Amino acid sequence: MVEISEDPIHPERVIREVEREANGAVVTFVGTVRSPSQGKEVLYLEYEAFKEMGERKLRQIAQEISARWQLADVAICHRVGRLGVGETSLVIAVAAPHRQQAFEACQYAVDRLKQIVPIWKKEIYRE
Repeated sequence: MVEISEDPIHPERVIREVEREANGAVVTFVGTVRSPSQGKEVLYLEYEAFKEMGERKLRQIAQEISARWQLADVAICHRVGRLGVGETSLVIAVAAPHRQQAFEACQYAVDRLKQIVPIWKKEIYRE
């Protein structure tokens, strides 16, 4: 499961996508809009994405994880549009038979997403 959407992300739904009896670990990263940032009060963020290419790149990340850790159970959802402080912007769930694989693969997914997925954010600050 990979998705870029304007709809709110529900982490439980993303986690359900990767749960299997053979997996003893599910590691989840939930990214939220924070304030302050860079010493300024954030009012909200605006995320934009090239959806078609972005989802293709998210699938690429899942394939890279599958090849490197032999894991097929990866779900990545990123939200776009206007998000207020505290709202969920990103959920990544990785399941594996053992926790070490799941932790490593989840960290890889977060880092790789920042490198190759065409998603941009604009922080709107209080004046």
